[in-house]
Amino acid sequence: MIRLLHTSDWHLGKRLGDFSRLPEQRAVLEEICEIAEREEVHAVLVAGDVFDAYNPPVEAIELFYKTLKRLGKNGERAVIVIAGNHDSPDRIHAPDPLARACGIILAGFPSQQIAPFKLDTGLSIESPLPGIIKINIPGVSFPLNIIHTAYANEFRMQMFMGTENPEDGLRASLQKFWAELAEGIDASAEVTVLLSHLYMVERHGERPAEPLDEEKPILIPGGASEVFTDLLPDCFQYTALGHLHRRQCISKMPGPVMYSGSPLSYSFSEASQKKYVEIVELSPGNAAKHRPVELNSGKPLERKTFSSSEDAALWLTANPDCLVEITLKLDKYLSPAIIRQLHSIHSGIIGIIPDISIPDEDNPGLVLPDLSDSIDDLFVSYFKSRHGFVPDEALMGLFHEVLSDNSEA
Repeated sequence: MIRLLHTSDWHLGKRLGDFSRLPEQRAVLEEICEIAEREEVHAVLVAGDVFDAYNPPVEAIELFYKTLKRLGKNGERAVIVIAGNHDSPDRIHAPDPLARACGIILAGFPSQQIAPFKLDTGLSIESPLPGIIKINIPGVSFPLNIIHTAYANEFRMQMFMGTENPEDGLRASLQKFWAELAEGIDASAEVTVLLSHLYMVERHGERPAEPLDEEKPILIPGGASEVFTDLLPDCFQYTALGHLHRRQCISKMPGPVMYSGSPLSYSFSEASQKKYVEIVELSPGNAAKHRPVELNSGKPLERKTFSSSEDAALWLTANPDCLVEITLKLDKYLSPAIIRQLHSIHSGIIGIIPDISIPDEDNPGLVLPDLSDSIDDLFVSYFKSRHGFVPDEALMGLFHEVLSDNSEA
């Protein structure tokens, strides 16, 4: 039996507003390393979106390499990483020659050919065809096949698949590519896993939501199409996916098609979600067994609405260890004094959103702003509400100068 750990969507270097998530990411990756050790996994699969941006900060890159080295356990455990739609494929692939010495395989591009190697630990990699690696694990009597299909947009994916007719589309290209790789697999003597970063759904099933807020969707013009689970060959015992941030099983056929989800909640659309890694057990000719292991690191994200600043202050005082977005229902403009007071109570406020529903009774002539108005009109409306008169030309000039400075920063 082979035991795998499936994880994805680390988004190293991501920020939430002005808050860096790196301390939380260090903690949760430490937790993942401990789970890999405790569960005695033979291989770790990282299904893309390692970084949050093409050019991540140095601290994020350092954390990535240190985590992979620890997961690789000095070449005793295989680690396979592919690029997602947030990653630079070249950045993911670049250190591959050095990483292989530690049993770490980095695939930035679909159908990438991986150079074979064998380590002193007994771990060895064969690469019979582009897009597949055969891993021989010490103490295990059968090989592990990893079909790796990193993210690329539809045009580049078809180019990597070697499609002769571009009109075939992404789905037909992938189906043909995977079927050709499956022809060389002996399902009675080997185990096979697909590792990919795609938006995969059942053909006639419910469409799970893509990540919201600041996440980059795959389903955009020039991106990648949705891929149907019935395109997968029967020998694929488990499909390890990245992209969706909530753990979910998309299909049970031909084997479990799983999104492990992100290790942390990265947007307020993920508030209150539990986070996991997936442990998978495989043997030739048998159905995959898999189970989640809950992750406990990281600050919870909360989205709260209050009818008064007093209520907000009470809740913030009672819940200091979270990141929170607050909506205040008000009958007048939100004063800077209230904003300062709430921030002094709680260090994890990401944003305070005023929801003004009733004109100020002390200013019966007040007209609530239309957020579709120009920035100049909104400024004039706010200034008049605060001071009772409109700003003069000199003040408007100063306002434009401030705007110009911010746009150049």
